Parts: sequence; C-alpha cells; structure tokens
Amino acid sequence: MDNMKTFFEEIRVRGTELADKVKSLIHEGNVRRIIIKNEQGHTFIEIPVTVAAVGIVFAPVLAAIGALAAMAAHFTVVVERAADPGTQV
Repeated sequence: MDNMKTFFEEIRVRGTELADKVKSLIHEGNVRRIIIKNEQGHTFIEIPVTVAAVGIVFAPVLAAIGALAAMAAHFTVVVERAADPGTQV
C-alpha cells in the first residue's frame, strides 16, 4: 500500500519561462503531475511526469509547451508532489 501523500503547489510564470520551469520540475524526484493553465484558469495540458521523464516522450512535450508559451503572457503551473510519509501536509 502506498503511504505517500500528495500536495499541490501553484507557480505563476511568464510565457518565456514556461519551458525552463517545466524542464526543471520534470527532473525533480517528487513531482507526479504537472498541469499548465492560462491566465483565465483553463487547463491547456496535463503531464504525468512518469511519462514525460521517458526520453522519447519528453521532446514532443517540450515542443508543445514551447508553442503554448507563445499564446499567452502568463501561466499557472500546478505541481502535484509526493510528500514523504513523515512529512506533515
């Protein structure tokens, strides 16, 4: 049974910073899912990081994120993280 708890973090980024932020989040060990929303709160893309971490899938995901970055000035990146079992959430 999985004793890991999850919590969500919202990060506001400019369109120009979006791809770099997603790259850094994918490389973190405790990120489970990344959701990218526009300024109005509409979800553009949900990325399960376990899938995105596979090299073949990683490049097209970043290409799609780069295309999104040109569409709006600001985004909200919602990060689903796994918390350690001993951590208070």
